[in-house]
Amino acid sequence: MADNTSTPYTIEVSPITKPAGQYQWAIRRNGKLIERSDRPHPTEAKAEASALAAVERTMHSATSGRW
Repeated sequence: MADNTSTPYTIEVSPITKPAGQYQWAIRRNGKLIERSDRPHPTEAKAEASALAAVERTMHSATSGRW
């Protein structure tokens, strides 16, 4: 039996065309889109950091029973 204890969340960071050179992110839980960035981020690293913060908020609200 496989031990699948990894998180069900995935983060996708991708470049956007307008404004050029900016990035956006999307969070998926078990493949289903649950949240995406509503503003462009100047670097890929900043977009990923923002996405990680959003995942932490989502996980916290899920464990506290508010979601």
